[in-house]
Amino acid sequence: MATRLGLGLPQNRQYELGRDVPEVARAAEQTGYDSLWVYERALFPEPATQGLYGIPGLAWPDSYRGVADPLVTLTLAAAATERVRLGTSVLVAPLHLPFQLAKSLATLDAASGGRVIAGFGSGWSHDEYAATGVRPFEERGKVLDEVIDVCRAVWGPDPVVYDGSIATISSAVVGPKPARPIPILLAASGRRAQRRLVDHADGWLPVGVGVEQIATQWAELQDLAAERGRQEPIRTVLRVNAVHSAKPYEGDDRRPFQGSADQIVEDLARHAELGLEEILIDLQTTPRDAQELKDVAAEVFEKARAAGV
Repeated sequence: MATRLGLGLPQNRQYELGRDVPEVARAAEQTGYDSLWVYERALFPEPATQGLYGIPGLAWPDSYRGVADPLVTLTLAAAATERVRLGTSVLVAPLHLPFQLAKSLATLDAASGGRVIAGFGSGWSHDEYAATGVRPFEERGKVLDEVIDVCRAVWGPDPVVYDGSIATISSAVVGPKPARPIPILLAASGRRAQRRLVDHADGWLPVGVGVEQIATQWAELQDLAAERGRQEPIRTVLRVNAVHSAKPYEGDDRRPFQGSADQIVEDLARHAELGLEEILIDLQTTPRDAQELKDVAAEVFEKARAAGV
């Protein structure tokens, strides 16, 4: 069975959201993509008080300036499509009030006919937490746990009852309900995060930084699932942050998913051999506009399928 392929929607500042998001979404569905995805970047600190991913001295990319709200973007795509699934990779869950996030996702799922995939992460930016975090950065794991619990409660049968440190629902009818159970996927690399995933989530959202690293993490996760007695299979969606160029990248320092469509597809094929169910290809950084994004996305999809991905 071929690996499912998803496409990242245009959220960055070179795009006209109201026009380009529906246009790219429709084109991706027609091309054959299985899913459409958004990511979250709440702000761009200037000057940066912290390196990218918390790594000292690593600069934030300019593409993070002015990233559109993920759920608004996904709603625009939902209204323009009929078949593709609609995912977040990832929402920084502790930047959201748990109840409101659960209700927004339920409403989007009901409106789209059951197509939402909720991908959550705990985030790394101290500046984002200072601006909008529900609790301090140091408590992000506890908040993520509560977000998951509140979502399960709100999406479940009425009356909803929940008593947590952030949200309290004494007894209430909460609707609309999702069209079907919304899968929760987590970006998890550390041991504690992996335990959270195995015990409380439906799947895993790794980032494609190299076949060997993904293979190691995937083996660790499967071993942990067996150790903790998990019965349900772990869903997998690999996120690929591609850097496309018209000509092949010729340096010895080429990173995974950097270069021409053929080079990106070579990397896709290597990662698909790991047995992951789905690969999300985010191509939006380098195109000048939506037309170029649509053209590159179609070329990568067609070449990937021709290569057996």
